[in-house]
Amino acid sequence: MEDNKTNEKRKKKSRRRRRQQLKRILIAALVVIAVIIIAVVVIQRRTYHKYSVLSSAKNEDVQSAGYVKLGDCVLKYASDGASLLNQKQETVWKQSYEMTDPVADVRDETAVVADKEGTLMYIFRKDAPVGAVETSMPILKARVAQSGVVAAILRDGEKTWIDFYATDGSLIAENQTRIDSPGYPVDLAVSPDGKLIMISYLYVENGQTTSYVAFYNFGDEGQGEIDNIVAGFTYEGVVVPQVAYLGGSVSVAFRDDGFSIYEGSSVPREKTKKKIKTDIVSTFFNDKYVGLVFKSDGKDDKYTMTLYDLTGKEKFSRSFNMEYKNIRISDDMIIMNNDSQVSMYSLSGIEKFNGNMDEGVIKDIFKIGSNRYILVSENGIKTIKLK
Repeated sequence: MEDNKTNEKRKKKSRRRRRQQLKRILIAALVVIAVIIIAVVVIQRRTYHKYSVLSSAKNEDVQSAGYVKLGDCVLKYASDGASLLNQKQETVWKQSYEMTDPVADVRDETAVVADKEGTLMYIFRKDAPVGAVETSMPILKARVAQSGVVAAILRDGEKTWIDFYATDGSLIAENQTRIDSPGYPVDLAVSPDGKLIMISYLYVENGQTTSYVAFYNFGDEGQGEIDNIVAGFTYEGVVVPQVAYLGGSVSVAFRDDGFSIYEGSSVPREKTKKKIKTDIVSTFFNDKYVGLVFKSDGKDDKYTMTLYDLTGKEKFSRSFNMEYKNIRISDDMIIMNNDSQVSMYSLSGIEKFNGNMDEGVIKDIFKIGSNRYILVSENGIKTIKLK
């Protein structure tokens, strides 16, 4: 009998000890989680005021060249050729060509450099140049897909052509357009997989300016459609100056009175139509958000920046005074700059940096990694880190 009582006491004591151990483990885990949450919040809300230069290439001729981010590197393009620079400003590869007015378009790790009003285009991937495309008429605009196919608007007097090229330079498809039908092509975009071409047209009907956004499918789905147009959207009294693919099968048309979001890998549908009453100054976007800058109504601030999700819901809105010449989303950062000043915001609207960079006239700045940026200025190219 005594042994049973003794065993029972031991069991109770053992259970009590295990409960205490579990309690200590739980408290320790909660403390660790709390520390992690606090650290994440502090990092997210931290504002930087200075920067340090990690590496530089001062002998770069930045005055006569353009720069775009290509993967985690930078593509330099000029009239005599293009080259890829890594984060240490080392040249990975070069490609020579002759162009008069080179312009670039990028989709992830694929780019096209086209000679505006010329007839030459070059396709590049991050790992190496792909090849050249020779057009039969002057190029007005060119856009590239992640797969490397290129769509271009070509000028032919009062007519225009929408041509679609493979990476080897061969013509996949072409379509002639006129001012009266379906209108003058203002902008175009290509889906990342290269299946769809999105074009914004402008025409005048009964004295009223009207825009028409058309989706061309040159695959099986578009073979039975007139001019391969599988979807079209008319906006009366509206100008659509810019269209873009955000990612996957999602695209956007920026109207002068707002924006429309479309979705569909074969036959796109308009999923969101956001109307804006204030005049739009600038646009910016990534694969999840679209942003607009407006003239501010307030006395203290010149501009208001608003970020929307793809349903048209406002994510944040902030006013600011900075006179800027560039604005974009680079990775997860909204970056604005003028000749000497840079301002950065997180996608939650938190200001991460605002200050002058004493590196000469700033041409552009891209985010390339955790707290690291490529700065292109009149004094060369530098990799910088905020601190």
